Amino acid sequence: MKITCIQMDMALGRPDENFASAARLIEQAAAEGPDVIVLPETWNTGFFPREDLPALCDRDGARVRKELGGLAARFGVNLIAGSVADLRDDRVYNTAYVFDRAGRCTAQYDKTHLFTPMHEDAYFEKGDHLCTFMLDGVRCGLIICYDIRFPELTRSLALRGMDLMFVVSQWPDVRMAHLHALAKARAIENQMFTAVCNSCGTAGQTVYGGGSIVIDPWGAVLAQAGAGQELLHAECDLSVLEQIRTSINVFNDRRAELYKI
Repeated sequence: MKITCIQMDMALGRPDENFASAARLIEQAAAEGPDVIVLPETWNTGFFPREDLPALCDRDGARVRKELGGLAARFGVNLIAGSVADLRDDRVYNTAYVFDRAGRCTAQYDKTHLFTPMHEDAYFEKGDHLCTFMLDGVRCGLIICYDIRFPELTRSLALRGMDLMFVVSQWPDVRMAHLHALAKARAIENQMFTAVCNSCGTAGQTVYGGGSIVIDPWGAVLAQAGAGQELLHAECDLSVLEQIRTSINVFNDRRAELYKI
């Protein structure tokens, strides 16, 4: 499976500019013939404007569904449409959308762990469900940024059956070592491919680190981006999964009766 991560630099609080940039970058990415294109977290607004946030949000994903679902259908590509600041029932969510090659929305996920050091919890509602889905017959899962620090979430997805996990994020440059270490750990412990699409650029005083990365189930880096805006390409050979999982059978050897979470 060929994956392209769009490591996007977005304009804080300017969704029209960001939608235009995303469309241009998706068209560029599609020209390379990937199976899946991935966008980062809250690319429509940046992370995140405090003033007038509800006014800047998408409305129940209507614009994302129309414009990005339309691009997925136009280019015949699966699209992990990152996440957007999304207003539903007068509440703001950090919501990720997934579109198949026909432009159909096949999955939707609200970020479950909100980043309290930046007061995300004061502006956004917590999600209440996990997210797994199929892309071209591949079992996939999706989490958003801070979620990766909670291994019980990723293990819960893995126990549902997951071969490829997508992480969409706006991770700051000061903690990039954490992001890469966590992504490798999640890939190794759950014996799955992991694709992290991070943002870059600045929002207020925060500098985002880029460094998008695709990792195989052994923890080997298949591709890694630099610090600026770029398209990161990687190919995941899913045929290796069976051999890895039978040679070190962590799921068979688990002692679930001892774990109290």
